[in-house]
Amino acid sequence: MKGKEHTLRERPGTEHAGKVTLVTGATGGIGRAVVHALAEAGASVAAVDLDTAALEELERTAGAKGLSVTGFPADVTSAARVEAVIAAVEERLGPIDQLVNTAGVLRAAPALSLTEEDWEQTFAVNAAGVFRVSTAVARRMKRHGRRGSIVTVASNAAVVPRVHMSAYAASKAAAVAFTKNLGLELARDGIRCNAVCPGSTDTPMLRSLWEDESGPAHSLDGVLSEYRVGIPLGKFATPGDIADAVAFLLSDRAAHITMHDLHVDGGAALGR
Repeated sequence: MKGKEHTLRERPGTEHAGKVTLVTGATGGIGRAVVHALAEAGASVAAVDLDTAALEELERTAGAKGLSVTGFPADVTSAARVEAVIAAVEERLGPIDQLVNTAGVLRAAPALSLTEEDWEQTFAVNAAGVFRVSTAVARRMKRHGRRGSIVTVASNAAVVPRVHMSAYAASKAAAVAFTKNLGLELARDGIRCNAVCPGSTDTPMLRSLWEDESGPAHSLDGVLSEYRVGIPLGKFATPGDIADAVAFLLSDRAAHITMHDLHVDGGAALGR
């Protein structure tokens, strides 16, 4: 199956105008689509990622379209680096209005074969990274008196057990629970916190799970021996599908939505 690049969609060109938005995992399949979607809607996007070369390429392609995207290399597993990069973003672009946590890693293996390093690295990025960045940004939102919005990109694996996905699923469940609890505590400050939970999305991460040419069909149709249903809509999500959900939850159209987890999975979690 050939990968699909994020394609431009019709979006309100000014919906996020004047907003400073920080996106972690900005050069990944979903992260890149989120960066472009928000920049296309007028946001000044701080793109945060470990991959300096990919950030430079992202800046170039966005700049060629007249979009405001600035790369900031950082490691979300380091509290010191998180604090430093957020300070740098605010110094260069201004107070942060919106945060999108998309940084994530996947270590697929049977639970009994997982190493300590597999477990710890998965949680360091997928759960602790969300904690570090979200709390650091939220403190500044409160300090500046900004009614901000935070969206964590998690996974439908957070609510549906998957064979060989125990560390990933557990870390994503932790990220969703943390985001909802943070939203409760920040509600009186006007800071909304929500999660988007994708299912199988056409990204390098998904394709890395396919061992042979039967991989796409198994993802679409399900695998009975693994107790995995397929995708009722019969298609994979595109990164743009996920970006649209993120952009909505960040926007004023979702002004009365907080502590919600929005599943964008074609029905794969059967409405959970």
